[in-house]
Amino acid sequence: QVQLVESGGGLVHTGGSLRLSCAASGSIRVILDMGWYRQAPGKQRELVAQISSGGTTNYADSVNGRFTISRDNPKNTVNLQMNSLKPEDTAVYYCNTEVIPVGSWSWRAYWGQGTQVTVSS
Repeated sequence: QVQLVESGGGLVHTGGSLRLSCAASGSIRVILDMGWYRQAPGKQRELVAQISSGGTTNYADSVNGRFTISRDNPKNTVNLQMNSLKPEDTAVYYCNTEVIPVGSWSWRAYWGQGTQVTVSS
């Protein structure tokens, strides 16, 4: 009953920029933390960035200073601005949200469908 839809992936050259967006919809009472993960071929999924309901952010060391995560609470949307992209950033990026559904007291994690980001050298 909760859906996440991602957009904004694509192909860019080294040094370029992309902006990812993820919108949550459905039977949502409240959204807690939101974040972005990525998974490159042959590698495990890793945390890229996360943002709490109060706006506190955390970044992976590999993207700190280049990526910025933000959220628009009225629209139930989380964004990831990616600047100075490198080939090592190439991966499928997944949105994750911690949601308390309508009629519940505890949160559940929901995932987006994934969007491809490719950075060419």
